[in-house]
Amino acid sequence: MTHAKLREIAARSADDPKGAILDQLPADFLSSIEVFHNQVLIGTYIRPEKTTGGIYIPDKTLAEDRFQGKLGLVLKLGPLAFKDDNVAKFGGVTLQEGDWVWFRPSDGMEFFTKDKTGGVPCRVFEDTSIKGRVSDPALLW
Repeated sequence: MTHAKLREIAARSADDPKGAILDQLPADFLSSIEVFHNQVLIGTYIRPEKTTGGIYIPDKTLAEDRFQGKLGLVLKLGPLAFKDDNVAKFGGVTLQEGDWVWFRPSDGMEFFTKDKTGGVPCRVFEDTSIKGRVSDPALLW
């Protein structure tokens, strides 16, 4: 993952955080990937490159969003995700593609989409590892 790619995503995050992730995905990525079982594919949220006070965030700090970021965009759900079974009961809670969620980063497996400019950081989680939903990823850190 290059600093240039992270900076590119971060530059769009202030105005359009969903677009910052979705527009950086390879054109056929979501239609070419299948998520199994109760897994949830998440695009990792990279915060804006500039704070509300006008301070630019250094590359190294943006890179930490990749490793320690606790928020992400639901890109794809497995067929059993958020379905009650003998172990997990969701109380009617469901997720949809495009929802913002929070999680513990170490609970997911990290990978990157493959493209010429460094890819988009993603993680795959079991549905029970998703801790909650938020309307705007800028509300949490």
